Amino acid sequence: MTVTRRCFVNGSAALAGGLGLAKLLAGRPAEAKIAPNLVAYQDTPSGDRNCANCVLFEPPDACKSVEGKISPQGWCKLWLKKTT
Repeated sequence: MTVTRRCFVNGSAALAGGLGLAKLLAGRPAEAKIAPNLVAYQDTPSGDRNCANCVLFEPPDACKSVEGKISPQGWCKLWLKKTT
């Protein structure tokens, strides 16, 4: 099988990226939470979307995915509507 230069370069880039990601995640506990700034967390709702009606919200002031104290009236990009 012949390997082209383009195939080799693309494969090498993918491997390097994968190794970098693995190195970044190594040693982190599986339950590690995301920093609020990385998910655009804000203390105010976005329309009718707020933490209190999100499946990830843990009353009174926590989130399953975002670290730190979370306002029930807050919002972030991870918001998922709670179904009843």
